[in-house]
Amino acid sequence: MPPETLVAASAAAADTHADDLRTLEAGLDRLQTDVERPLPWWRRAIDGVLPPVLLVIVLLAAWQAYTVIAQPRPDLAPGPLDVAAALGEAWNDGRLQLAVATSLERGILGFLIAVAVGTPLGLLLAEWAPLRRALGPLISGLQVLPSVAWVPAAILWFGLSDATVYFVVLMGAIPSIVNGLVAGVAQVPPQLRRVGRVLGASRLELATSVVLPAALPGYLAGLKQGWAFSWRSLMAAEIIAFGGSIGFGLGSLLQQGRDLADLAGVLGTILVILALGIVIELLVFAPVERGLLRRRGLTGGTP
Repeated sequence: MPPETLVAASAAAADTHADDLRTLEAGLDRLQTDVERPLPWWRRAIDGVLPPVLLVIVLLAAWQAYTVIAQPRPDLAPGPLDVAAALGEAWNDGRLQLAVATSLERGILGFLIAVAVGTPLGLLLAEWAPLRRALGPLISGLQVLPSVAWVPAAILWFGLSDATVYFVVLMGAIPSIVNGLVAGVAQVPPQLRRVGRVLGASRLELATSVVLPAALPGYLAGLKQGWAFSWRSLMAAEIIAFGGSIGFGLGSLLQQGRDLADLAGVLGTILVILALGIVIELLVFAPVERGLLRRRGLTGGTP
């Protein structure tokens, strides 16, 4: 047989091998569920966004009604209009835009670094039992340790710089991502591993082409929790580590409002932090999770 034919046959066999491994990505879940036609994207967007928006409107209306009826002291219980005025003042002098941009940049960049570190570490722990038994308790302990506890040590190590903030964010996010991936891998049906071995997958191919895709639901849950921990860690670090060369973030804006006894500004900053968390959940994680579960046949095609 000519060499060209052998090369072509080898390439075709490799492609077939890769395709066979990719067919395992959805797992066995789809075999146990009925596949329905998914809703249009605009309907899914409305169903996902409209309920929380309506709830926010109702809560704001109730808050405003309380301030009108009870007429509490504005410095102790400001109303929605007072909070909106404080946010408008922060917007006009540019503090709000700077704080939002700084915190989002830190949060997103820190989370991406945590994903880059936590994913291979979690996969390594999930696939290597001795290492998991050795490091598993430490990772779980770090996950329950309040990330704010790292702030004093980080200040002593890195000073009042952005490195302090990023270190605290990483220490808050990485353990959640690692544990989420380990838990997801533990839920992978053993049949998938056996089929992967029958198809000739190596240990690395089995981990990256079969186990990791099959563990995506649990991994995604770990990512969501990792983002939540990173966002909380970021706010804690920005509130405590204030000044020096550290940029002006939402935590700094919150601390500034406390120093000025501006409760309306403090509540407005809290609402901005909460709103950013909700927006990221609705626009990033929720659509990815729905699409992933729908492809796995785990939601029956419902949003």
